[in-house]
Amino acid sequence: MFEVKVPVLGESITSATVANVNKNVGEFVAEDEIILELETEKVNLEITATSAGLLSELLVKQGDEVEVEDLVAKIDETKQPEKTLEVEQIEEVKKVKEPENVGEMIEQEVFNLDLDALSPAVRALVIEHNVNLSQVKTSGKNGRVLKSDILEYLENRNSAKIVNKAPVKNKDALDRKMRREKLPAIRKTIAKRLKESQNTAAMLSTFNEIDMSHIIKIKKSIKQEFADKHGVNLGFMSFFTKAVCLALKEHSKVNAYFLAESSEVEYHDFCDISIAVSSEKGLFVPVIRNAESLSFDQIEKTIKHFAEKVKTSALKPEDLVGGTFSITNGGIFGSMLSTPIINQPQSAILGMHNIVERPVVVDGQIVIRPIMYVALSYDHRLIDGSDAVSFLVKVKQLLENPEKLFFDL
Repeated sequence: MFEVKVPVLGESITSATVANVNKNVGEFVAEDEIILELETEKVNLEITATSAGLLSELLVKQGDEVEVEDLVAKIDETKQPEKTLEVEQIEEVKKVKEPENVGEMIEQEVFNLDLDALSPAVRALVIEHNVNLSQVKTSGKNGRVLKSDILEYLENRNSAKIVNKAPVKNKDALDRKMRREKLPAIRKTIAKRLKESQNTAAMLSTFNEIDMSHIIKIKKSIKQEFADKHGVNLGFMSFFTKAVCLALKEHSKVNAYFLAESSEVEYHDFCDISIAVSSEKGLFVPVIRNAESLSFDQIEKTIKHFAEKVKTSALKPEDLVGGTFSITNGGIFGSMLSTPIINQPQSAILGMHNIVERPVVVDGQIVIRPIMYVALSYDHRLIDGSDAVSFLVKVKQLLENPEKLFFDL
């Protein structure tokens, strides 16, 4: 009898929510087939069978809270199905209704081929409701179609039918519809952790402004050459990451953990920079390891790689573990200024914002310069105001004189 348990979920993550149950007791499970899906505040995880056999026990249901090492299912490896999975798939495909015209025949042929890549639970829904997979928005790893994807598609499709059949309203009538939706498990956990961070840290913020003229000039001058050579665009984030790493060398407390339970401070001689990446499911914070030793193109490639993994729900717990300092860029959404919340157990986070041409005084003259406001939120239990201000001033100096980034001055 093989026991299926909840795997390690990531740093400081001890629990998860069962988002979907893909198999039922009494069904046969193939090796690597998905049994159930979990949601945490950072990633979606698929629990798969490492051995084939009969699912003899299922100890959880959708919506249950589970913890690391919890037993969730048992598989009897001594029992195997009489028919192969391929035979079952072919038989189920044959049940699909015959196409009525050539156009539908071509579409149905593609539909049938796609069925081979689906789990039995998802395949049953597709066949039952005659779902066109090309219209389904996928959220599983490597583009895998999940049960929740099909259910969401069916819900939207049915809603569209209802709307189309509704009578035309008076154009002057007020639309005062209201609806309630269950908060997704991942959003629920994010809210919990952010509130815990606010309640735990003695959070304070300091602000400054950065003249982005020199960085913008450098970007424009080498933009095409950089992209041609490295296959990735040169963005502002690599400049900020390098500047932060150099500033952290001088201000070690900003790169440390405050361990309240043991009354200790954990210092780090490396810079694992957490980069906030936004998605439809929430905010993810993957970690750029040893960012202090990476080149500009290596940083940009790492960020691009993480962005692609977020879009395809391919992030793994190890991608999110162990950051020592965070950077978040609200500027891409148009934010002028904000006070970001610290990502525990880290002690500080830098907030970037949008770049706006503003009047500033240079050598006694009013000139127009592209200015970005930046904010540093920090844990005052560990970091004094002087340390925080000095750190942010150092970041400002490096970015306004970017040649120092290349020569470590």
